[in-house]
Amino acid sequence: MLVELLKFVVGTIFRLAFPVRITGLENYHAAGKRVLIVVNHLSLLDGILLYLFLPDRLTFAINPLIADRWYFRPFFWFTDLFRMDPLNPLAVKALIKYLREDRRAVIFPEGRITYTGSLMKIYEGPGLIADKAEATVLPISLDGPQYSLSSYLRGLVKRRWLPPITIKILAPRRIEPPTSVQGQERRDAVFRTMTRIMREIGYEAAFRRQTIFAAVLDAMDRHGPRQPVIEDSDRVPLTFRQLVARSFILGRAMAQVTARGEAVGILLPNSNAAAVTFLALQAYGRVPAMLNFTAGQRGLQAACETGRIKRIYTSRKFVEAADLRDVVTTLQRFATVTLLEDLRSEIGAGARLLGMLRAYFPRHAHRAAAGQVDCDAPACMLFTSGSEGLPKGVVLSHTNLLANRAQVQTLIDLTPRDVFFNALPIFHCFGLIGLLLAMLNGARTFLYPTPLHYRIIPELCYALRATCMFGTNTFLAGYAKYADPFDFRSMRYVVAGAEKLHDETRRTWADKFGIRVLEGYGATEASPVVSVNTPHCNKVGTVGQLVAGIDYYLAPVQGLARGGRLVIRGPNIMLGYMLHAAPGEISPPATDRGLGWYDTGDIVAIDEDGFVTILGRAKRFAKVGGEMVSLSFVEELAANAWPGIKHAAVSIPDERKGEQIILLTEYAQPDRKDLVAAAQRLGATELAIPRRLIQVTEIPVLGTGKLNYQAIQDLARSLVV
Repeated sequence: MLVELLKFVVGTIFRLAFPVRITGLENYHAAGKRVLIVVNHLSLLDGILLYLFLPDRLTFAINPLIADRWYFRPFFWFTDLFRMDPLNPLAVKALIKYLREDRRAVIFPEGRITYTGSLMKIYEGPGLIADKAEATVLPISLDGPQYSLSSYLRGLVKRRWLPPITIKILAPRRIEPPTSVQGQERRDAVFRTMTRIMREIGYEAAFRRQTIFAAVLDAMDRHGPRQPVIEDSDRVPLTFRQLVARSFILGRAMAQVTARGEAVGILLPNSNAAAVTFLALQAYGRVPAMLNFTAGQRGLQAACETGRIKRIYTSRKFVEAADLRDVVTTLQRFATVTLLEDLRSEIGAGARLLGMLRAYFPRHAHRAAAGQVDCDAPACMLFTSGSEGLPKGVVLSHTNLLANRAQVQTLIDLTPRDVFFNALPIFHCFGLIGLLLAMLNGARTFLYPTPLHYRIIPELCYALRATCMFGTNTFLAGYAKYADPFDFRSMRYVVAGAEKLHDETRRTWADKFGIRVLEGYGATEASPVVSVNTPHCNKVGTVGQLVAGIDYYLAPVQGLARGGRLVIRGPNIMLGYMLHAAPGEISPPATDRGLGWYDTGDIVAIDEDGFVTILGRAKRFAKVGGEMVSLSFVEELAANAWPGIKHAAVSIPDERKGEQIILLTEYAQPDRKDLVAAAQRLGATELAIPRRLIQVTEIPVLGTGKLNYQAIQDLARSLVV
């Protein structure tokens, strides 16, 4: 009785001191009697919070190094304790026996408090305990303790005495590997399940339902208004406060000629101006439409028609430097094009002062400017690359983008000490999520206007001491060719996506720089990251495991014995397409399983460990002699034969075999014998060896680094007699 009274009193004090919010208590009661509670570990407060705010008297499995500290001993007078050395099998057996008596216990599968803010290494023991004890697993996600003085994130976040704390109890589940799996295979299966559960916990802790601008304001609170957050080639860094102030100043001027919810075009390269313009529209409830300035006049016109874009913001300096005068002249026929230099000259001192004042009361100013913005409303419009046809508008919500940021943050631990080098254009979702990921984690982003400067970018990374970079295989191969071995010495993360990472590129980065390039996979429609390798879970030749929160199934493909079309659903999947045939109308994704399912069009295989291997796009398969042949694999074959060179495979009709494969290559003297030898090394079928090789000076490439297959197909047809 005395213990319960003391718990009530202390809990009341904690509720008054810390704004504690607890959700999902119905899941706690539904879990049953034999329960293993698994929690992410953020601070020294975690156990006390769970003890005070969860029902019942709980048993805690705690590392002896923590349990022996003097200031924790009074806490253990009121609860049961298991000294849980993750390397001691006897401790594991003791906890299994305890749970089998229909009891509940709390364990931290990471085994230690995070010092990055993201998930740490997951130990094998907790999954094994749940499996052997036949216990229900109850995941609990903590958020907030990492900002307390009891966390290990000093210098990484702005710690404070009484941060708000959220305890989110997720749905209980069982770890039930197939009965046919035993021994080490069973242990591996159990560990994979526990890892997925912990990633879900990490995602739930990182994700908040809010607008993008509100998320930026939260980041400013976490990391401090004076934290430098973006910088560009002019080498003038902007702090959070300056970024928010400029967003209010510019946004107010834009709001006078646009309406809430209106799609507004941005035609700018990676720069401070582009980031400010994007956030200025967000601050006032407008929808930035990121225009691809490499798409040409017809592509940009089609994008504006599709999205009903009537106003575009660009820069005179950029238009002149990129020689886009004719493009802008064309755009002016159906949209109002405003130059930022002209707009800046129209903003008076009073408006500037008002914007600066709003930056000191940003939440009130944002609510007044944007009104009540639904988190599931459109936040951004991007356009597909058009590599296989007319570009489509992809409408992403605030939830889509922030969910994907949370999914990635669980795996990639960017902190305010990091410098993110972003040369991928932010009109491409890979570049945009890089900007948001870094900004919302307080890391400094260096925005560079083009990824094509293969000699300059390595030198800049060296000068900036950059620690993270996203890129495509084409760009990473170019940097590796010209970089000094010391240029990337500070890099912690190099992530490749948008096209297949070639073995030659991977080896070069490993041998020359000592850096493991992590390959991922995504789509603009998925905001964009779908799967990614991590330092902890990496399998060469795959694009990693699916991020937390994504459901999937593989739709069968006729003629393919392995894999299927990847169809996914999750919080990061787009609101829908805008098609040129139906301007301004959003068509949500759907399959025969219902709304929300997105057919990626990619043929993939997923192994028993959950790693995804891309076999090719459904549209990028040729039917030769009745067999399905991946054109992506043909390109991989050519890369194996002639590494470091661009290759592109397409198919054209063939009266005898249905289709024939044409390989375009920049290699000077292509010989089919080299492809035969490569096929033998890789164990490939002879059908994958193209009969026709065409040497070209340059293979068409989009501004994002992807091959321009529409132009390549046209080129191949013009060259085949």
